[in-house]
Amino acid sequence: MKYSCIILDHDDTVVNSTATIHYPAFLAYMKDVRPEINYTCDEYFEYNFDPGVIPFFHDICGLSEQEMKEEEAFWNNFVKTRIPEAYPGLKEMMERYREAGGKICVVSHSFSHYILRDYEANGLPEPDLIFGWDMEPELRKPNPHAVYEIEKKYSLKPEEILMVDDLKPGYDMARAAGVNFAAAGWANDVAKIRNFMMKNCDYYCRTVEDLSKLLFSTEGI
Repeated sequence: MKYSCIILDHDDTVVNSTATIHYPAFLAYMKDVRPEINYTCDEYFEYNFDPGVIPFFHDICGLSEQEMKEEEAFWNNFVKTRIPEAYPGLKEMMERYREAGGKICVVSHSFSHYILRDYEANGLPEPDLIFGWDMEPELRKPNPHAVYEIEKKYSLKPEEILMVDDLKPGYDMARAAGVNFAAAGWANDVAKIRNFMMKNCDYYCRTVEDLSKLLFSTEGI
């Protein structure tokens, strides 16, 4: 295989979670604390893409530090009882990749225990390593710390690793670490996101099948 390790984002790369869970949780919380805010799902995707979730909540929505903590607690309770579904074809692709000897790591802004729960619920191969939101804030994506730890643990060179993500923080992390990046384009069709990814990424995968071809086909996509 061209890549010995894939680093997967979680939300909207492996599981369909923003439209079905995170965006509804956002609307429910904002209804109580900022009823004048009512962004569409596409706008929510855009702001999570750039500038990212923390600047979005703090600078754009205007949440205070205390409200940020309350929002996280509200989101936690919301997510506890809702399990997102993996995108069709990912299970088969991941199983094939693992059987071929590939390492599967996760670098995400979700908590590690929710990632493990979602993988188990969807019958996905358990990741070799997970770097989630429970890391120290300064080490979270887009900081390339997780990539360096993966390289060290498995004695990998940057060219042996492929990062797969639907948002800009993953792209920024890949660029900072010097690894190739494939955009997961199957979660949404927001023009701002699609145009940036198609212009700047090493690969743009419109479908899970495109990613599979990239990993296993000698012709690529």
